[in-house]
Amino acid sequence: MKTVCQIMLQTVNEVKDFVNTVNQCAYDVDLLSGRYVIDAKSLMGIFSLDLTKPIDLATDPENADDLLSKIGFCVYKG
Repeated sequence: MKTVCQIMLQTVNEVKDFVNTVNQCAYDVDLLSGRYVIDAKSLMGIFSLDLTKPIDLATDPENADDLLSKIGFCVYKG
């Protein structure tokens, strides 16, 4: 797994849309926040993170382009 980008999930609807999108992927996607690693397909896991800060998103490099095309709405550009 390699960090692909950072994301920001600012509303409950963004979190739900993100989880629904990532659940359609057949590959693993993780979120990294400090020392925590959360399965990106876990709604409860995401809500356990500090969503006021950008979160690192990690997946296998061969899946990165596919994933980024699906989650463009929440990629952090700051």
